[in-house]
Amino acid sequence: MKISIIGYSGSGKSTLCKNIANKYKINKLYLDTIHWLPNWVEKEKDLEIKELTEFLDSNTSWIIDGNYFSLLLDRRLDESDKIIILKLNRFSCLHRAIKRKNRFKNKSRESITNGCEERIDFSFAMWILFTGRTYKRRKKYKDIASKYKDKCIIIRNQKELNDYYKLENIDNKYDD
Repeated sequence: MKISIIGYSGSGKSTLCKNIANKYKINKLYLDTIHWLPNWVEKEKDLEIKELTEFLDSNTSWIIDGNYFSLLLDRRLDESDKIIILKLNRFSCLHRAIKRKNRFKNKSRESITNGCEERIDFSFAMWILFTGRTYKRRKKYKDIASKYKDKCIIIRNQKELNDYYKLENIDNKYDD
């Protein structure tokens, strides 16, 4: 089983990834953990690709959380048995990000590199509300859904997300 979860920031990708990985006992990878060095320093692209390639090559089953379209996206999606796109509305995502910041105040969550304390600043709020939802990005999700229609699941709101958890009989835990 190979699953890719992509979607908007704050939509619940990491939580869904963790819960699916726990249910099926498969290896998980949060792309944020290979993109960021401590203190929110970006890693060199070659090193990110090397780490991701090693993960893909060394696991027969996996679940990967994250967009990072420049990190072997075609390979990840081609190899995926299932692609889940979380397209929750911007205000739900911002609300989730604020809740996450409060839950992980002054510490790093499991789905990010140690040393990257949870934060939400003006720039990240703008990313969630506007910058991360450009026409180009929305078109990218639409193109992915079209190209991989036989293995793509699009979740647009909290009810659909809750229904997905129930349908798959997956615990919905937020205890990062």
